[in-house]
Amino acid sequence: MNDLARLARAVDKAAADIPLVRIGGHVRDVAPNLFQVRGLSKFAKLGDRIRIAAANGQVLGEVVRVGEQATTVKPFDGRAAVGIGATAYLAGASTLHPDPSWKGRVINALGEPIDGAGTIVCGDDPVAVDGDPPAAMTRQRIEAPLRTGVRVIDLFMPLSRGQRIGIFAGSGVGKSTLLSMLARSADFDTVVVALVGERGREVREFLEGPLKENQNRAVTVVATGDESPGMRKLALRSATAIAEYFRDRGDSVLLIADSVTRYAHAARDVALAAGEPPVTRGYTPSVFSELPRLLERAGPGREGSGSITGVFAVLVDGDDHNDPVADAIRGTLDGHVVLRRAIADEGRYPAVDILGSVSRLADIAWSPDQRTLVQTLKKLVARYEDTRDLRLMGGYQAGSDPELDRAVAMVPRLYDALRQGPQDPHSADVFTDVAQLLKA
Repeated sequence: MNDLARLARAVDKAAADIPLVRIGGHVRDVAPNLFQVRGLSKFAKLGDRIRIAAANGQVLGEVVRVGEQATTVKPFDGRAAVGIGATAYLAGASTLHPDPSWKGRVINALGEPIDGAGTIVCGDDPVAVDGDPPAAMTRQRIEAPLRTGVRVIDLFMPLSRGQRIGIFAGSGVGKSTLLSMLARSADFDTVVVALVGERGREVREFLEGPLKENQNRAVTVVATGDESPGMRKLALRSATAIAEYFRDRGDSVLLIADSVTRYAHAARDVALAAGEPPVTRGYTPSVFSELPRLLERAGPGREGSGSITGVFAVLVDGDDHNDPVADAIRGTLDGHVVLRRAIADEGRYPAVDILGSVSRLADIAWSPDQRTLVQTLKKLVARYEDTRDLRLMGGYQAGSDPELDRAVAMVPRLYDALRQGPQDPHSADVFTDVAQLLKA
């Protein structure tokens, strides 16, 4: 496409974004990170974008409540210098214009480049940020296994193309590191990464470290922890919309979200600002209705399209794996990988709890012989862990229980074989690799 065609397309997009007739109102009340706008109530809908004239330029916000007298707007920039009487215009539904050239770029939640590599090309067709999941009866069946290269996952909780799985862990247990290892997988056409509420220093570390191998086929959406709740909530929705765009083009997409819990925190903040009452540990009812809808957008696409394999990090507050958000997400996904602090304290990484993790689609990836082997290994691990206290107290005597003798001899070697760091090579055939390591 030449420069003249790009300019024409940009002009057409601008004309669509700024119509000849605009519906406007005026700011009535200003609160921290919240505006009340009069004059839009008859025209605005939840989720619509609003442009407000401010001292430091135009401010973009989202409608979070529509009242009879005023519309509540949550700005995407929490430092917006908006005063009473400022003009506000209705800007329509939240959309993006993805393009194949977005691969290799880093953008914010609004679809604006933040990597210093120049402007991005806007695609021809708008994509709704809050799209609908494919209808249940139109979706493809999940039938193709895939290899992540992470030994403990490929052995005990293997994934399939189009599956959605969560990584549940407390802070500092290795959740982001495991995600970075999964991001190196070469089994996908496109990788979409949503970094929601992350520390600013970790963004470049992730992009220039584990994602470097796949940077040319990755789109990264970033909303750091210092950005407004509106931006943090929007980031995961925008990343999902981009993943849907590439899925509909026929790509096999890997969607990585770090983390869904911070998305839930941002959604809670927005809902509380809109006047919604908290119900469970401060979370509002809308959080628990939004999460399944968002997560359902990942997965296999319609017949003839591609798929979105979703890997969602879930930060469990206080290491409580029965946290309401974690519990709601676990029931929606197709499996969960649990990381335990006690395992990390032993220096075993990834700190995966083999007995507490499960892939609901593992049978697609295993052959009958492999299934039998994995079940045998799990049985040995269970026996080994159940007798940990007995062995520490000196109550175990070799030769008194042949099965326990076998577990004591085998499981520590299995744990050593499953150790793997971000810099270690990926495993192409996990069963062969583990067998060789156990023989060593």
